[in-house]
Amino acid sequence: SDLDELRSLNDNCGAFLIDMEIRERERTGINTLKVEYNKVHGFYIEVTHANTDKIPDDYRRRQTLKNAERYITPELKTFEDKALSAQERSLAREKLLYESILNDLQSVVPQLQTIARAVAQLDLLAGFADTALKRNWSKPEFTDEIGLTVEGGRHPVVEAEMAGGADTFIANDVKLAENRRLLLITGPNMGGKSTYMRQTALIALLAHIGCYVPADRVLIGPLDRIFTRIGASDDLASGRSTFMVEMTEAAAILHHATPNSLVLMDEIGRGTSTFDGMALAFSILRHLIEKNRCLTLFATHYFEMTRLSHEYSELANVHLDAVEHNDRIVFMHSVEEGPANQSYGIQVAALAGIPNAVVRAARKQLREFEQRAAVDPLQPDLFAQGDPEPAEPEPHPALDQLSALDPDSLTPREALDALYALKGLLK
Repeated sequence: SDLDELRSLNDNCGAFLIDMEIRERERTGINTLKVEYNKVHGFYIEVTHANTDKIPDDYRRRQTLKNAERYITPELKTFEDKALSAQERSLAREKLLYESILNDLQSVVPQLQTIARAVAQLDLLAGFADTALKRNWSKPEFTDEIGLTVEGGRHPVVEAEMAGGADTFIANDVKLAENRRLLLITGPNMGGKSTYMRQTALIALLAHIGCYVPADRVLIGPLDRIFTRIGASDDLASGRSTFMVEMTEAAAILHHATPNSLVLMDEIGRGTSTFDGMALAFSILRHLIEKNRCLTLFATHYFEMTRLSHEYSELANVHLDAVEHNDRIVFMHSVEEGPANQSYGIQVAALAGIPNAVVRAARKQLREFEQRAAVDPLQPDLFAQGDPEPAEPEPHPALDQLSALDPDSLTPREALDALYALKGLLK
């Protein structure tokens, strides 16, 4: 009750002043009387000089102004003393009461912590159950065999944000196994590659924290960690560019991923030149298959990499489907077996609002590149086996004879004869 009174004084000061002003106007008959406060002089009653003859006996002068007098009364002085110290005293009182509660609870803190942990766990599990029922999630199955199988997998956040929810989200399957450790994902920008990869990682994570998952059926083998290299970010304050961050994250994956790890690689090598980037992507993919042997989803726009499926039986090509019609593109968001045939980058640029003149120029430039590549490819095949080292050429007699000549000792006639002799050797 003491704390309530102090808080009331602090919070309801304005109401008290208004109430006192009304009462004092009625008591004195001075309609212009004001009850106010400022930080310098505190609380006061202000009366103009014209009404000083109506001042009651209990008013005490506090300050004289040009056109008015300011007074204080015993009642207002008492309120002032309480109000000005109310905040400080309320904080002190609150601290005292709080410490008293803590002292009373010391003996039962272990029991309270046990109860809190139990309530938190119940709350978490109830949240899992409620989500699973509302969103039609399924119970994941675990197996000792290496792999990850998802049937009808969905991205929980994207699905929840869509107007139709599960009715409009295009569900997709994932199949990773001992003999199918890496999925090389190609397809158009905006086609859904990143969503497909992220939903797979989220499904694995949800299953491992004891939650049902957004899929029709999930079978998960032993997983120790999830590694991701997704998105573009920099750390310029530390002197690291976007590409440097990308390579740092890729390095961490190559050093630490195990055969039981799930790895997501999205557009590796895109932050540098075409040759550098493709060479890095190719080498990183090879290392993941040959050395790390982890379960990997590897998205790329380097279509040349799809040929690696002929070299590695553990690599499978999948792509996000799209349909082009009248220079427009419709994303199907469905994952199909096999590689994609193009990235549809120019069509996506048009969807983004790039001016038509720029889009037309890009199409023209693309045709020129494709025509030139048919004759003299801009990009050599970085994945073909290198040519064997060329054999040393047989020494030519003309070179031996030329090296034996001493130009400084030859007469003009001898030099001419030597030249004819060399020419004869070259026939």
